[in-house]
Amino acid sequence: MEDWIDYYDSTHTIYASKLHRDVHFEVIARDIMGYIASQDAVVLDYACGEALSAAKVANACSKLILAEPAPGVRGRLVARFAPNTKIRVRSLEELRNMTAQSIDLAVMNSVAQYMTGPELDDAFAIIKRLLAPGGKLVVGDILQPDVGMATDVMALLKLAREHGFLWDAFVGLVRTALSDYRQLRTKVGLQRYSEAEMLAKLTAAGFRASRAPVNIGHNSSRMTFVAHHTF
Repeated sequence: MEDWIDYYDSTHTIYASKLHRDVHFEVIARDIMGYIASQDAVVLDYACGEALSAAKVANACSKLILAEPAPGVRGRLVARFAPNTKIRVRSLEELRNMTAQSIDLAVMNSVAQYMTGPELDDAFAIIKRLLAPGGKLVVGDILQPDVGMATDVMALLKLAREHGFLWDAFVGLVRTALSDYRQLRTKVGLQRYSEAEMLAKLTAAGFRASRAPVNIGHNSSRMTFVAHHTF
């Protein structure tokens, strides 16, 4: 995951425009809020990225913990959300020392593809310890083995058409094809899981899981799983 952390900690060009970036985080925040069962819930967003719409998520719960591995991104999160008393920013390592059974909902969205199998198992173990009885883990944006980049491109263009940044999306796709992202994706790769493989991985980690009918975010070809702690 280290190479990907460095990439997202850099001045990258993964978003076609500011509007694309804002829409991306708004859609994710909306979908995460759909999993919050109560205003009293404590929510963990694991490897959250820039989380630009986190304030909306925080308004739907009692506390939101933004855990982020990239130090530069983490610094921006601290600065951005310092006035918000509902939001706390943590490193992934700090999660190991948090109180057990203190989280009601944990979300890992668009994270698993950047982790090795053992890294993902370790993350699941950390989250399992943190989940309170009745809590759940939502693992979103899982790439399937038989779905290629062309499907991702079509999903982006559909989002762009709906939200008015279609030209920027075309330009952004060309820019991305020539960028460090494409080179890194070729060199390091992205982890992909079939539905059965992810269910087996969650079961092995001590969860009772099922695939959600709709993925978090704009890409309907990817998968989201909802997992409950098997105490």
